Amino acid sequence: MTVLPDMRRRAVIRGAAAMLGTAVLPSCAPRRDARLLRFSPQADLASLDPIWTTAGVTRTHGFLVYDTLFGLDADFRPQPQMIEGFECGADGRRWTLRLREGLRFHDGAPVRARDCVASLARWSQRDAMGQALFAAADEVTAQGERDIVFRLREPFALLPDALAKVGVNVPFIMPERHALTSPFVQVAEVVGSGPYRFLPDERIVGARAAYARFGGYVPREGGKAAWTSGPKRARFERVEWTVIPDPATASIALRNGEIDWLETPSLDLLPLIAQDRALALPEIDPTGAIAVLRPNHLWPPFDNPAIRRALLRVVRQEPFLAAAGFGPEARRAGVGIFPPGTPLATDAGLDLWDGPPDYARARAEIRAAGYAGEPVVVLGTTDPPILRALAEVGADLLRRCGFAVDYQVMDWNALIQRRARRAHPSEGGWNVFFTHWTGLDLLNPAGHLSLHGNGEAAWFGWPTAPRLEALRQDWMRESDADAQRRIAQAIQLQALIDVPYVPLGQFHMPTACRAELTGLLHGLPLFWNVERAGHA
Repeated sequence: MTVLPDMRRRAVIRGAAAMLGTAVLPSCAPRRDARLLRFSPQADLASLDPIWTTAGVTRTHGFLVYDTLFGLDADFRPQPQMIEGFECGADGRRWTLRLREGLRFHDGAPVRARDCVASLARWSQRDAMGQALFAAADEVTAQGERDIVFRLREPFALLPDALAKVGVNVPFIMPERHALTSPFVQVAEVVGSGPYRFLPDERIVGARAAYARFGGYVPREGGKAAWTSGPKRARFERVEWTVIPDPATASIALRNGEIDWLETPSLDLLPLIAQDRALALPEIDPTGAIAVLRPNHLWPPFDNPAIRRALLRVVRQEPFLAAAGFGPEARRAGVGIFPPGTPLATDAGLDLWDGPPDYARARAEIRAAGYAGEPVVVLGTTDPPILRALAEVGADLLRRCGFAVDYQVMDWNALIQRRARRAHPSEGGWNVFFTHWTGLDLLNPAGHLSLHGNGEAAWFGWPTAPRLEALRQDWMRESDADAQRRIAQAIQLQALIDVPYVPLGQFHMPTACRAELTGLLHGLPLFWNVERAGHA
């Protein structure tokens, strides 16, 4: 497999180095407003509805403006967040969650139990773990203004875990009038109860989003902020997002103090950023990220599992990660379904990648399985650079396997819209796209969105895999940790047969910020608890 040529990367480095000029010297940044935090996200905020889309940038937006009933702590354990506490009956079939007093939405209305019930019902239609929870429920009701009651047909011990999940889709709470919207239709108005409120009049699609501290937000009392749990204290009056697609321009803006925080700096420019003592490169997500190739299971040729398996056998993860620019210390190949270093990670079945790829065998198997040379529409993207590299290497791999690749390049926002289409590839649909998940998204079979095999209810690609679904249900019903690990191993072996997606390896990506920013939490770009040193 051919990795991306280095010519383009060297040109970027030379150009960026020339523009940065004195990057190793102290920055000459202007005096910054201590009340304002300027952030540059990895991509534009194409959708405002974190239930409608699985885009990571919308999840980040969601945590600014919405809140959740539970949060996740540093040990991956659920902790009460919007609720003051909960009770579970002795038989595990009745759960009562009580909201904290004084919770209010940004429009001034109180947060009621009925808002939460409607929000969770909408979320459950788009989220795998939500689907499992509601499938186990006879009813979910509001009792009075503050009590949310789950009456279950069978015990569901992972209820707090489901409501604390950080992987997309997140069970954010919104007003009932919004939550009653179909989850397949975007909610255009943003009204949450989180620490910041969205400023719609300041949004410029493709360029800018802005948020103001919500004076009516009351943080949890006691405890320590960690991941998405604990008190959420908004230290800045405003948070402004500026979209800067060009990596060199974004790095210059960071150095010059025009932005304070760059979510995903260009890998090529990390050495230059690291030499500037006014900047920092913290790694906020210890679980890393997993790159994936996602085939469309609705249409030929990847509706055929034999063709998917032939492709899987010739994938080698190292070229994808190297092409994306990750050094040996920041990448890991030989990755299966669950992220390395997490409780369910296993190498079961991964010996299929031992040795060099046999493209001749793959081409023969693909032809024998019925591939007749029809175009394979591969969606590529101009940004972010990591996804562009994955798509280019992936398109090359598919050509080596004998596919007639129709490589269509667009910006990431357009790709997000395109991948949701179920149309035939010749009529505006697609066959393959590439993305990456945070390790948090893939911690377990319940929240692992690209693992689901429930057909048209599944994530984009829509695989139907009954055995995978049965194993996932077994895992969610099992409370013993050792038994869960055994089921997870069986899930990985089954996934290598059904091939709902192809894992392309793990990488660790730092974020870049002004060194004076302190309090950045682990897990995701989270904006509470962050402050500027000397301006608390």
